[in-house]
Amino acid sequence: MTTRVAVVGATGKLGTVVRRIVEADPEFELAAALDSRAPLSDMLAADIVVDVTLPSVSQGVVDFAVEHGLSVLVGTSGWTAERIVSLETRVRDHGRVGVVVIPNFSIGSVLATSFATMAARFFDSIEIVESHSATKVDSPSGTAVRTAELIGAARADLGPVVAPHTDQRARGQQVASVPIHSLRLRGVVARQEVVLGGTGEVLTLGHETISPSAYEAGIRLALRATRDTTGVTVGLDRLIDLTPGPRE
Repeated sequence: MTTRVAVVGATGKLGTVVRRIVEADPEFELAAALDSRAPLSDMLAADIVVDVTLPSVSQGVVDFAVEHGLSVLVGTSGWTAERIVSLETRVRDHGRVGVVVIPNFSIGSVLATSFATMAARFFDSIEIVESHSATKVDSPSGTAVRTAELIGAARADLGPVVAPHTDQRARGQQVASVPIHSLRLRGVVARQEVVLGGTGEVLTLGHETISPSAYEAGIRLALRATRDTTGVTVGLDRLIDLTPGPRE
């Protein structure tokens, strides 16, 4: 059975990629492509909704979809842990609805974040430097926020990272005690480095997206998950098997 998809933010960079994937996959059908002028009611022709809008718009898109019983794939930044807790409460009241929040659709990015989370228990000094194109309107990025939150959770029994002089603006914005530094530059697609400092050594875990094609495999995976899930799921890492060992 074909799943009908409404893409909200369909004319943006990521929206264009999502539309192309939906149109090329026989499992899905593009039921609606909404731009900033389209009424949200246009999404009611679909079975699931993909939100790739702006942080200031995303909340309204998700609320509208959930209220009308539509599951949502969220690829928009700005969904912090606090906002997700509130979202979980709203979704719980709507039975079979599911919301899948993906800060980054890149498999490589998810792996880099997982490695950084694993290493966070062994280093007390940790900072994140993330770079995106000059047109990205929000900072820090959703990927950086998610990485910092996971690092904070991994260090829950160890306490906050060592981050001196955070009263100075140049020291970045702290998320879960981790300083995040945001660069917005022409010529950049997306890059993130997690720098972990210890006694006599520094470990740097970096990932760079050089083309939007890096998101395609993750988008396909997330679309299928949104079709089949209920409740709130956060992160592509929840959808892939990160267990070490050979793949079957």
